[in-house]
Amino acid sequence: MSTPHIPILRQGRPYKSLDHQTIEKLGSEDPAVEISFACADMIKHDLLKMEEARAKLQAIPARELLKITKRAGEIFLNDDLPVGIDGAPQSPEDYVMALASTSGLPHSLIRMNMKRLGGIFADIDTIFRGLTRGLDIDVLDKGYGEQGGAPVSFSPTTTELSVILPSNSPAVNALWIPSIAMQVPVVLKPGREEPWTPWRIILAFIKAGCPEEAFSLYPTTHDGSAAIIRRSGRCMLFGDDSTVKQYENDPRIEVHGTGYSKLLIGEDEIENWESYIDTIVESVSANSGRSCICTSTIVVPKYGDEIAAAVAKRLAEIRPLAQDDPDAKLSGFANPKFAEWINEAVETGLESKGARDVTADYREGDRFQEREGMNYLQPTIVRVDSFDEDLAIREFLFPFASVVECPQAEMLDHIGQSLVVTAITKDLAWVDKLFGCPTIERLNVGNVPTNRISWDQPHEGNLFEFLYTRRSFHIASAA
Repeated sequence: MSTPHIPILRQGRPYKSLDHQTIEKLGSEDPAVEISFACADMIKHDLLKMEEARAKLQAIPARELLKITKRAGEIFLNDDLPVGIDGAPQSPEDYVMALASTSGLPHSLIRMNMKRLGGIFADIDTIFRGLTRGLDIDVLDKGYGEQGGAPVSFSPTTTELSVILPSNSPAVNALWIPSIAMQVPVVLKPGREEPWTPWRIILAFIKAGCPEEAFSLYPTTHDGSAAIIRRSGRCMLFGDDSTVKQYENDPRIEVHGTGYSKLLIGEDEIENWESYIDTIVESVSANSGRSCICTSTIVVPKYGDEIAAAVAKRLAEIRPLAQDDPDAKLSGFANPKFAEWINEAVETGLESKGARDVTADYREGDRFQEREGMNYLQPTIVRVDSFDEDLAIREFLFPFASVVECPQAEMLDHIGQSLVVTAITKDLAWVDKLFGCPTIERLNVGNVPTNRISWDQPHEGNLFEFLYTRRSFHIASAA
């Protein structure tokens, strides 16, 4: 059987480059896929013509694009779609196997992420209303209308939405899917080990009736990524803090870096801490801890030792299993050096007397594990004495969290920037302070895991407000 080849897409037109890379199946030397690479000059040239792609989308009423999006979701979940140029049809199950072979994700997590993406397609009406605060979608076609009884007009900020995608989770593609209904074409740079999901989504959209010109896909090097970031009108950028920090003040760039999400228990609920262990475990371990909305710091006024032990005991049950095991919840690492680096970073933090790996009392074997040619990091709960410890506020790409005690009155002074905070409390005075805290992007009050989000209430940026800006206007009456 020949190795599938994923080409460059230049406004929907496949282009097979002489410069390509073969991605091998994890744990073997067998090729999984061959991928064409785009050079920076090609990308720069193509970005100058994105107005043509946008015109193709604008020619379709936005309401029809909503219907196309819904059809695309059904196709993504259920249909056989070819991989690459003249490639063999790939069934949904084939897609699961292909993604597992290059990413290290267990089949169960891939299927979970597929279902999550399917929900984005299916609920696009609700998502659009949430992102636009109830705007009539016909306003995108006419250019003006009413919202809440007041006249409104919106103009696009860009001719395209570019996205520098990671390899850690298929669900990140959910963030760009609504762009098509908003009549904005996409330019995608896939993660090295994860070209499968953006490719499959693109083909699903095209089969559903979306113009192929709306989709550009550029597997590329750092130079190509830099060209996309510099030349795009609007760009979503995923990466670690060192990657995204240089762009955090650029209004063209929406950065998606480390989340530092946290779970707090108030003084009024701390005596009931045992009732919240399920919530804490899910918050830390969902999606194998690979999401920026997973909890990385647990802050409590007391019972820190007891809570750390209870959570560690539960997380120690999550062990490396075969990828096809239905109980598998832990992802392997496609890059073994990355797993080694993370493990070394944790061990360095544990050299302090103020930090202890509580999970070591319960898990089988070392944190770093090898299985069937892949590397794993077993879940880790660290009890730290204070926020001064290096591991108190850290985030890693596996189920990891620290537990720190802190008086409720001082918590908001210490937690820092947080993508999501779950605060388990009924103290209304404290709730008011939580809502007023400028370093919290999404706030859950009550027994809600940090990984539970609503796409119509975005946890990191608002796509509509990123792609459109409101403007004042006046239409003179006829003389």
